[in-house]
Amino acid sequence: MGPLRRIGRALLAFGLVLLAGTVGYVILGFGVLDAVYQTVTTVTTVGFREVHPLTAVGQLFTIMLILVGVGTALYAFGVLLEALIEGHLRQHMGRWRMDRQISRMTGHIIICGCGRVGGACVQYLSSLGQPFVVIDSDPDRLQGLEYPTVLGDVTDDRILEAAGIARARALITAVDTDASNIYATLSARALGPDLVIIARARTEESKSKLLRAGANRAVNPQLIGGRRMAAFALQPHVSEFLDVVMHDETLDYRIEEVEVPTTSPLVGRSLAEAALREGTGALLLAIRSATGQFVANPTGDLRLDPHTILIALGTSTQLDAVRHRVDAH
Repeated sequence: MGPLRRIGRALLAFGLVLLAGTVGYVILGFGVLDAVYQTVTTVTTVGFREVHPLTAVGQLFTIMLILVGVGTALYAFGVLLEALIEGHLRQHMGRWRMDRQISRMTGHIIICGCGRVGGACVQYLSSLGQPFVVIDSDPDRLQGLEYPTVLGDVTDDRILEAAGIARARALITAVDTDASNIYATLSARALGPDLVIIARARTEESKSKLLRAGANRAVNPQLIGGRRMAAFALQPHVSEFLDVVMHDETLDYRIEEVEVPTTSPLVGRSLAEAALREGTGALLLAIRSATGQFVANPTGDLRLDPHTILIALGTSTQLDAVRHRVDAH
């Protein structure tokens, strides 16, 4: 039996004793308040005098109440003391506070698995100040994390719901096996039809299965790592620049994407008319059309359609200015 259930049962037993004592004294002719007072003073062995003189029946009832009530009170006190000493109560209170924190989160990212790949995701999102929840079945991996966590199997719908999947913006499944990642992807897609799902693929063969299971992207960390190492060997300066801009949180420059909503005043206007470079200082590297086609180094006569993605390079202030210019009404 868990410690929280033991505490609940002990408190329930103590409450029933108080209720039975109160009812018994009411039957013996006490008023309700007097009956409660007499019961509490009897069970707690305070030793105050009786509120009203007791008959022989009342004395027998009081003796039984003392024997049962004192034993129950000592048991409840012992269970509470044990929970406090062993830290169970503190753990459950901490878990309760974390569950409340997760229930208030919206637009967050769920990371399934906190191994080497998941841990790297945690560090990167933390450096950017992005809200996220970590799920793992190994309590040792979650021990000491200062972020919201859920202990459990990522393929369990209840665990995903506890992590707030209904309010999440994206899910990263980085479990150790492809089978678990596929199951997690299937469960997440069923619970969140519009959720962005990024899945880890240990082999190239599993990428197609993950995509069919509902993942928006299937990523092979080993393949990406190998290509980056080769790129550093061939074009070290280009690779280092991209690496610093994308992953070095100490540098103010960033490459970010901004979507053009249907209500944007830039819809239907050309890039020259939008004057993003002149108005914000950010450099527009590329755009992605609503059909998914990339256009690198776009020319000024290209017109912006709804849901076009702008990929821009700039400081955080410049990129905020791009978002404000795109979203302004």
